[in-house]
Amino acid sequence: MGPTHAKLLAILRRESYVPGRVKLASGRESDFYIDIRKSAFLPEAVQLIGDVLYDRICGLDVDAVGGMAVGAIPLVDAVVHASCGGPRRIPGFFVRKEAKGHGLGKRIEGRFESGNGVAILEDVVTTGESALQAAEAVETAGGRVLTVVALVDRLEGGADAIRAKGYGFDAVFTRKDFL
Repeated sequence: MGPTHAKLLAILRRESYVPGRVKLASGRESDFYIDIRKSAFLPEAVQLIGDVLYDRICGLDVDAVGGMAVGAIPLVDAVVHASCGGPRRIPGFFVRKEAKGHGLGKRIEGRFESGNGVAILEDVVTTGESALQAAEAVETAGGRVLTVVALVDRLEGGADAIRAKGYGFDAVFTRKDFL
């Protein structure tokens, strides 16, 4: 683990790891929670998040990065900013749970176009359902999902579910890094 990863992990452990019983978005019960948003909006963490995620995708032929609102929004923003200093500038987007009932009525907001090859970003993967919802929306809109990249994989089957749909999967950290 390099120094950037080590610094980010220290922040995530300090700011985002919450021990205790909690119900996850998947409906499952857990004895800990990892609230990435607590770290993703810290000045000292946002650049680290952007750098580690950008490093995971910059070698891929992605046209954009995106993910489900709300969890992926700070990650997408961090990667977009990190890409400004890298060899490739990568725009971002986010996917709503459902299309807006007003304005342009979009489900995908931001910089996404039909035909784009994308990387879906996730804060924490448990079952993979959130990433798969984002992937389905992207494909319905004419995009191609190349991979899913998570900050944390809880090692509860999500990576397998994502791979079973034919997508690549990568995680920066796993639950083992927190326990």
